[in-house]
Parts: sequence; C-alpha cells; structure tokens
Amino acid sequence: MNENSKAVRNKELVLHGFTRFAAGDIDVLRTLLAKDFVEHSPGNPSGREAFIAYIAESPVARARLDLKRVVADDEHVVMHYRMTTDDDPRGIAVADIWRVVDGEIVEHWDVVQPVPEDSQVPHGMF
Repeated sequence: MNENSKAVRNKELVLHGFTRFAAGDIDVLRTLLAKDFVEHSPGNPSGREAFIAYIAESPVARARLDLKRVVADDEHVVMHYRMTTDDDPRGIAVADIWRVVDGEIVEHWDVVQPVPEDSQVPHGMF
C-alpha cells in the first residue's frame, strides 16, 4: 500500500488518536472529531462536544484498551480491541468503525460483545 494513500493516512490518524485516548488523553478527541460528528451507537450523543462529554463519563475513559488489529481503506478505519477494567478483567470485545473525511472523523459505529469464558470460544475472541 502506498504510504501516502488515504487509507494509510486515515489509519495513522485514528491509531494516533486511539493511542493517546488509551493513555488517558480524552482531549485528543477535539483534534480528531468533526464538529458535526455523527454517532450511530444507541444512547450515545452526536456532535463533537456532546460526544466527548459523554465519553469522558463512560467506562471506556477509565478502561484498559488492548488493540488487536486495525483495518483501513480510503474512507473507514476499523479497530478491534479488548476493553477491560478492574471490575471486569475478562472484558468486552469492541469493533469500532470510524469514517474519515479530509483528516477528520465524521461518523462512528461500534459492535460490542462481552468476552465469554475461554471454554465457550475454543479458538479465542481475538
């Protein structure tokens, strides 16, 4: 893949933001999200400032995020990771889908699933 391609730039943008967010920097979202950012997850608000305020109070802001894979194309970046907390060491499997336009994240979807006991997933969740 050409290192100057949109897919590479989008992947680098979202990966940089994920890394900073996972390290506790919630404000990085202000540099990534479009002002009129659209959120597709039930119960989560759209709009950059409303979404950031919501996320700052949500469990993900205090969780450990263990990134497993990133897939990107010219418009989307998909991140698959495990989110754990002290109260939930088995955690949650998350797949985030981010739509990027002109260097800004404009939309987000996710799929979230509790990680079951190892015996229920013989080939692993990740």
